[in-house]
Amino acid sequence: MSVPVSQQARGSDGPRRADDVPRGPFSTWGHMRIRATVAAVSGALALSALAVPAAQAEERPAAGVDRPVAGVDLRSGADVFGARSGDAPAARSRAARPVERPVIKKVVVNGGKDIVVGTTSKKKFTVSVTASSPSGVADAYAFLWRGYIDETDSGLVPVGKAADCKVSADPTTSTCTLTIVADPRSGVLAENSLAGTWNVAVAVLADTGSDDDAVWDESHSRVRVQRYSKLTVNASPEPVKKGRAITVTGKLTRANWETCAYRGYTRQPVKLQFRKKGAASYTTVKTVESSSTGTLRTTVKASADGYWRYSFAGTSTTPAVASGGDYLDVK
Repeated sequence: MSVPVSQQARGSDGPRRADDVPRGPFSTWGHMRIRATVAAVSGALALSALAVPAAQAEERPAAGVDRPVAGVDLRSGADVFGARSGDAPAARSRAARPVERPVIKKVVVNGGKDIVVGTTSKKKFTVSVTASSPSGVADAYAFLWRGYIDETDSGLVPVGKAADCKVSADPTTSTCTLTIVADPRSGVLAENSLAGTWNVAVAVLADTGSDDDAVWDESHSRVRVQRYSKLTVNASPEPVKKGRAITVTGKLTRANWETCAYRGYTRQPVKLQFRKKGAASYTTVKTVESSSTGTLRTTVKASADGYWRYSFAGTSTTPAVASGGDYLDVK
């Protein structure tokens, strides 16, 4: 069972009560400005995403996302909504009126699919935020984080300064798109333990000219970031006489982000499947467990010409994968 972010405990002093755990900078106060800065920490870039109350920035500093995140570049390092809105005045007016709070309607990360990252190639994906506000939507921001909002293990942030916002037929509603790049060699994914479920933080700014008219949701939704997997197969000997035993070998591997290489995925159930020549689909023959090095090996009797393959259902940290079919000629 997943535990709400606000109730997660951490530290050596034993479990903390839910009301003792910092809820993070995004939900603690009502209207806020969002400040994202980049600082050098031990030779690596550190991500510090701070939310500061508009009128209390100096009086009450917010706890931030301050764990080192190598390779993160927030470009301007200034207020996400203040400096990102180039046509906005430096000091937005704050008239005595009710705060206009935008409504986040939908957030889609990577087209609704898991984010799968290998060992060398950068994985580029988008986050689209659909929101509405009576005055319209001026901007939106989103990033992915894992761990605890006041002490994150890592974060994936947009590569550009501003979201690409498009107004719908309803002028109060817009869909804003941001691009994020997950680079397995940047240090952001420096540990294999980072694979799994990540939180999606989202902010939306109303088009009123005031920084007060914004909404933050530090854990609006969740998305899985997974380690790319591979699976091979080989059926032999070939050709083979009908009724004779054949050996089907293979190997299940997945990306090791710590070494930037593929390593065997051990002790995992993998299905051996067969598709008879001319058939449209595979049927499962048996389940084989991968070895301590990820290898697969089993024997079956050859009954007909067809294709043999291995199929892995996947886990929360590793996507499903199937090998190609290895054709076996049965005499």
